[in-house]
Amino acid sequence: MDFIIHKTDMQNAPKANEFSRKFIVRSRIVLEIENEQLKYLVVDVEPYERDIPAEDTNYGFSETGPTVFFAESNGSAKLAGRIKMLEWWNQFAYIDDIVVNPEFRGSGLGRTLLEHGIQWARENNFPGIMLETQDDNVPACTLYQNHGFILSGFDRNVYKAVRPNANETALYWYLIF
Repeated sequence: MDFIIHKTDMQNAPKANEFSRKFIVRSRIVLEIENEQLKYLVVDVEPYERDIPAEDTNYGFSETGPTVFFAESNGSAKLAGRIKMLEWWNQFAYIDDIVVNPEFRGSGLGRTLLEHGIQWARENNFPGIMLETQDDNVPACTLYQNHGFILSGFDRNVYKAVRPNANETALYWYLIF
């Protein structure tokens, strides 16, 4: 399947609710620390549906705001996915959002969007990229690891205020150039 990927600005960008973040969780990341390095195992879990809410927010970390790339299915102009990049407070590029609509998952679009984000960060002379995902989003973690990202941190309480009963851990991944 072919996709057309184009850069847009937030004023002209479709809103986050045009993308579905629903997926079936079949496994989770279990963390270990060995010789002061973060390691992990993937363990199977009883499958359940997960929906990650998202908002279109400009956090104001950069005067230029976010850079957004959208992917459309070639020929149909149907929104297939997006990646939203920011300049983070610590001078890294930050992947604020990467999403592929369900009917396009497994097509390689996530990889293509990630590669666009990496290219954007390199072209803009960032020292690397960071992002955050959850321990129950194993396909995303695998994608990041396959592109050279290193699991560098975690936070077990970051979601407690917004989802008090959530049993999830935020995972922080870095790609240093």
